[in-house]
Amino acid sequence: MLVLIVYPLVNGFVLSTMDTNLVNRWEFVGGKYFVETLTQRAFWQRIGTTFLYAGAVVAGNLVVGTSLALLLNKAFRGRTVVRAILILPWLFPEVVVALVWKWIFNPLYGPLNHVLAIVGYSGEPIQWLETPSGALAGVIFASIWKGYPLVMIMVLAGLQSIPKERYEAAELDGAGKVASFIHMTLPGLRPVLLIVVILETVWYFKQFTIPWVMTAGGPMNATRLISIDIYRAAFESFQFGRAAAIAVLVFVIVLAITVVYRKAISDDDDA
Repeated sequence: MLVLIVYPLVNGFVLSTMDTNLVNRWEFVGGKYFVETLTQRAFWQRIGTTFLYAGAVVAGNLVVGTSLALLLNKAFRGRTVVRAILILPWLFPEVVVALVWKWIFNPLYGPLNHVLAIVGYSGEPIQWLETPSGALAGVIFASIWKGYPLVMIMVLAGLQSIPKERYEAAELDGAGKVASFIHMTLPGLRPVLLIVVILETVWYFKQFTIPWVMTAGGPMNATRLISIDIYRAAFESFQFGRAAAIAVLVFVIVLAITVVYRKAISDDDDA
């Protein structure tokens, strides 16, 4: 516990109070980097972009994952094969997913523009990742493609834990499918969905690989998440103290998000 959790946290905080290159410069600067970071407009812009990205990916994963889980919860021929195929994106490393979607969105040799040309599009090749809105949408789409299988698996497990007798009783009372979904399925899935939202929000708030590989934070900083700022401060500017200070602030934000969600779960259990 001390080695795996406490030491890295304490070491990161100590590093955030130092002006250091980790080699031959170790100057104590106290809370200088925290003050500078919190008073910089760029920091809050990165936090806003990160919240937008994480919120969109979590919402997309919930919609896609829950929809597919509802589909897989029904009996049909070939369900096992379909389930195995739908899980495949989760098995790919993030860097591979990012490279594949970067190739798909490539305006010159990417298959997406080629498909558009086949169905009749005759305009200039679309620069999918070269515009701010297009790049952000592309990064979000690739992240949802990578992340929905985990939500699908967890929601499917939650669906199978709801007793079928409840649906049979609701059907006898004349409840339709929509009413059963609202009054039976959603309340039964609420604990699972809350846990999924916590895990997904924390994970994608710290996401680095997919946005970095696909766009490196551009164009015009449209996909520059706070994790990219930390990387550039540490490994491009060699300001490890500043990078550690930003990381500590991100840790506090993620911790606050977790506390809020845990409070929501506790209220749900007490209800």
